[in-house]
Amino acid sequence: MKTEIKNFINRQEIISLLKLNDEPSAAQVRDIIKKSLEASCALEPAETAALMRVKDPQIWEEIFSAAAALKKKIYDNRVVTFAPFYASNFCVNNCLYCGFRTGNSKAVRRKLSMEEIKKETEVLCGEIGHKRLIFVVGEHPSTGADYIAEALKTIYSVRVKTRMGYGQIRRVNVNAAPMSVEDLKKIKAAGLGTYQVFQETYDEELYRKLHPASTPKSDFLWRLYCHHRAFEAGIDDVALGALFGLGDWRFEVLGLLSHARELEKTFKVGPHTVSFPRLEKACGSKLKENEISGEDFKKIAALIRLSVPYAGLIVTARERPEVIRSVIPFCTQRDASTRIGIGAYSHSYEKQELEKQQFELGDTRTLDEVIGELAEMGYITSFCTSGYRCGRTGDHIMKLLKSGHEARFCKLNAILTFREWLDDFASPQTKARGEKLIEKEIKEVMAQDERFGAETKKTLCVYYERIKKGERDLCF
Repeated sequence: MKTEIKNFINRQEIISLLKLNDEPSAAQVRDIIKKSLEASCALEPAETAALMRVKDPQIWEEIFSAAAALKKKIYDNRVVTFAPFYASNFCVNNCLYCGFRTGNSKAVRRKLSMEEIKKETEVLCGEIGHKRLIFVVGEHPSTGADYIAEALKTIYSVRVKTRMGYGQIRRVNVNAAPMSVEDLKKIKAAGLGTYQVFQETYDEELYRKLHPASTPKSDFLWRLYCHHRAFEAGIDDVALGALFGLGDWRFEVLGLLSHARELEKTFKVGPHTVSFPRLEKACGSKLKENEISGEDFKKIAALIRLSVPYAGLIVTARERPEVIRSVIPFCTQRDASTRIGIGAYSHSYEKQELEKQQFELGDTRTLDEVIGELAEMGYITSFCTSGYRCGRTGDHIMKLLKSGHEARFCKLNAILTFREWLDDFASPQTKARGEKLIEKEIKEVMAQDERFGAETKKTLCVYYERIKKGERDLCF
């Protein structure tokens, strides 16, 4: 599909909406929430802007409760975990806020070989227990589509014996520079999961100030249309994000919403996930750390959840544990055991070395610690990747998400994959917490006759027993 290239982020409209100061009534807010809970489409920018103008703390509590209820409706109570895999910090861009920028003379540059990628993968899937990665490289000729494609094949080839089964990465998403359709086809053929590109800021004027004109990243529209090219290349699973703290957070929320609506309008498929990381300390950065409060960060997460109701929401280890806990009720994914130095998983690691990574992390806890905490909070950790391999992507997954039917698969596959991880990797304390939670989850399935039929319940029990005996990767 050929698309007219123009800026579909209406800057003046967003600014006009943000200038309004009339606080919506409680009835108006509840009408917007009701629409969001139907999950059939993204909200109108004016509706999200109205929610932003709420001042009453009690109404905000209603917004937070609705966001949590919506997440439960669409995805049940599961949280997917993943690890970022940084393979190179060579970059031709000079973004003022980034530790990878080419003008940062303090950065220690490195690019992993395929053998080094294999070693990193062995640790990630064989020692830590991850099943899903986000593969990250800077924008540089040496780490283009061919390098990424070879890396994906290398990662998928790794298989490591564990306590009872085996460890293997089942899905690799990619966070890389915008690419041509031809290059996107290369990485799709190599097993690309989700193609993730952050616009950084949707304010084109601010974007120009942050991205010097002499660099590839200075082309705002080339970046803005990278997801359009992904659809043209046959990739129907894309992820959006903005870096909060560069400008007005309210503008970025409306920018993300406008982007999601554009994809829905053009391709009938919205973003699979949306990320909302905050600007953090980085080696060589020309900018101060973000000044977004924890309270506003919680509002950002809740507003995105309600604005793009079907999308997964990712909170990252940039944030401190207490901040993550405050927004996890609205989120579907988080990373853990995170190391963002190049080759950091397979080497000794006592503290963060900013000259070797893109930014400073706020949560460096292990996957085992994170899973134990999630279990205590009542969230089951899911390692499920079956939907992607069963064709539940694009228009198919959108229909399941909007109808609420995907939550059934989420619950069943979370139980099975969590059982795998507990047996293969969990510490005794985390295993005890996890088994208590699994027992509760299975009871819920067995008690819901309308949602889970007799055949589904029978299959769950059979698969569960087979997994306990060491069989792996059984799914719905």
